[in-house]
Amino acid sequence: MRTINVLTALLWFFVVPAYSQTSAGTAKPKRTEVQDLFQERLDLLEAKLAVDQLVDPTTVPAVVLTSVDRMTADVVRMVGENAGSAQKLKALRRYLYESGEWNGYRPFTYDLGDPLGEKPANRLLQRYLDTRQGNCITMPILLLALGQRLGLNMALAQAPLHVFIKYIDDAGSTWNLEATSGGGFTRDLWYRQKLPMSDAAVANGTYLRALTDDEAVALIASFLVEHHLAEGRPEAAISTADVILQHYPDFAYLLAKKGSAYSALLQRELAGKYIRTSDIPPDVNAKVDRWYQENLTAFAKAEALGWRPEDGQAP
Repeated sequence: MRTINVLTALLWFFVVPAYSQTSAGTAKPKRTEVQDLFQERLDLLEAKLAVDQLVDPTTVPAVVLTSVDRMTADVVRMVGENAGSAQKLKALRRYLYESGEWNGYRPFTYDLGDPLGEKPANRLLQRYLDTRQGNCITMPILLLALGQRLGLNMALAQAPLHVFIKYIDDAGSTWNLEATSGGGFTRDLWYRQKLPMSDAAVANGTYLRALTDDEAVALIASFLVEHHLAEGRPEAAISTADVILQHYPDFAYLLAKKGSAYSALLQRELAGKYIRTSDIPPDVNAKVDRWYQENLTAFAKAEALGWRPEDGQAP
């Protein structure tokens, strides 16, 4: 078995940073609970709330579901039950993003203080409904949940460190909806200019394509992996990532997070403990060599899909 140079290895590992803060929640998701997200065939709103509750047990899914049902009914009253998709979308955008009595003169806005949702609490959907300030995770998920309940053909899509919506209108044309900008229409080129990505990532479908339901649930569930890393629990992060990757094996960002989890294991096991390679006990050396290979493999898979280190410099 190949021997690792400890100091060199610690410098070589790519690391996708996790959150600097931890959630107030203390729940420790079990492997079966993550798998249940896929087996129970939850809709995307239910999946998001299940994940949020695992991260923060104070989340009350019933409260959010009741609010979303009420909001859906409000939009229907605004536009009428027999309206076409274009009219429903226009009314939905107005309901969410324009100030009026329909939203108590409190429209939903982009949180410029935390646009990426780096603070874990800001990635909880219940908090978004309370504060009306969201990010590139909560804003598209709420827009999608309401749109799907209105009968609109919507799916989540990814760009580097960003989530948006692919929408198909009644004529069969596909549009991008940017929830952080009033639900406005955007082109793929706009995302490529604002959030540079490799040609390989686009060609491989890593970015800019509509996700399947399972892939969207995987995207939502990746919050758990980030949460475990923030807690300093890389083993849980790896176990959870492995479950998610069964359903979305080409999830490049999560592969990079898995690589980071192995890096965290290596640093925990090696950093500051050994001066020379020869000081590492054989059983420890065998273990860290396996982790090192797993680290390299995870990042190699992500990079083969077109992911680049600069695609993952925030949660």
